[in-house]
Amino acid sequence: FKANSMNGEDIELESPDGKKKRFHFLRQQKEKVGEQTYYSLPDFIAPRDSGKSDVLGAFCVTAGGSVEDFASRFEKEHDDYSSILIKALGDRFAEATAEWLHAKARKEMGVVENLTRQDLIEEKYLGIRPALGYPACPDHSEKTTLFELLQAQENVGVSLTSSFAMLPASSVSGLMFFNPEARYFNVGPINDEQLRSYAERKGVSETLARNLLAANHGT
Repeated sequence: FKANSMNGEDIELESPDGKKKRFHFLRQQKEKVGEQTYYSLPDFIAPRDSGKSDVLGAFCVTAGGSVEDFASRFEKEHDDYSSILIKALGDRFAEATAEWLHAKARKEMGVVENLTRQDLIEEKYLGIRPALGYPACPDHSEKTTLFELLQAQENVGVSLTSSFAMLPASSVSGLMFFNPEARYFNVGPINDEQLRSYAERKGVSETLARNLLAANHGT
């Protein structure tokens, strides 16, 4: 999708129907030792005022609901070990599909690679694909925008629960950044000022933002 960063903290992109969608992010602010860069994911997308156009990838893949159905057969037989094993394999299939899709996207972007299996495991490829709700973008509710953008339920049969968990459980979703400088990081703790800014940008109350970011705000 065509995309640009805004105010250094948000990324706005255009959906296929011409509508604007915006993702909201946080910036590291805990004091560092030996490093002066405090990252936020929009750092890896061209700013709107730069006059440059950029792109952001979005994805959702799943191993399908049959994983849970298969696992439940063992649960009914009181074979919890086999049930857990099936679910774990389902998760691995979903992750492998995300890896395949990321490689396909890089190829379609014109990236030439000659990576070994170990290189892939060590993520030595161009760019990153952070999942919403994890260290670099800890607000799980941002998945709502992602799922609206992709029409994930209609296209791949994946929906969100009220707590923003994915169903089927063996599913993976997130964003793809193609900037060579893109890297994974942990936002870490944030203070009241950034919490208020985030709530304002996202258009939610401070109370809701505090609940969504409890692990980072310490509440």
